[in-house]
Amino acid sequence: MAELDSLEASAEAGLIAEWRELLARHAAAVCALDRELGEKHGLGMSEFEVLERLVEGCVADGRHALRASELAPTVHLSQSALSRLIARLEKAGLVTREMCPSDRRGVMIALTAAGRERYEQARPLHREVLGQTLGGHFAPLCGESAKD
Repeated sequence: MAELDSLEASAEAGLIAEWRELLARHAAAVCALDRELGEKHGLGMSEFEVLERLVEGCVADGRHALRASELAPTVHLSQSALSRLIARLEKAGLVTREMCPSDRRGVMIALTAAGRERYEQARPLHREVLGQTLGGHFAPLCGESAKD
């Protein structure tokens, strides 16, 4: 019985260690993305993610805009948080909002030319930071530069 308890405790400790490693890697990536994208491109991590999802979604579906309700679950934001983020992107001229032609309750989000350009400029840095934080190096934490 003691041996079984020891195995269970060991398995639990391993699970907790994996969970903490996942949290640390996520925190490192989020901090580095927010810092680097903000400093160099005036975008937060979530703002970049919305621009990227618009680029990917519109290309994949052959559309020029996506419904806000389609974006929310893909960027892991509540509907209200996404609405505020879209308002900031719209104010910056990176997206536009329009009423859904088939359902007047829906709001369509479209990427502007400036939004696509900002995304294209920020994309290489985004991938670099992901490579540094998730690609096995796991170095830059919140206080360090992605270039260090």
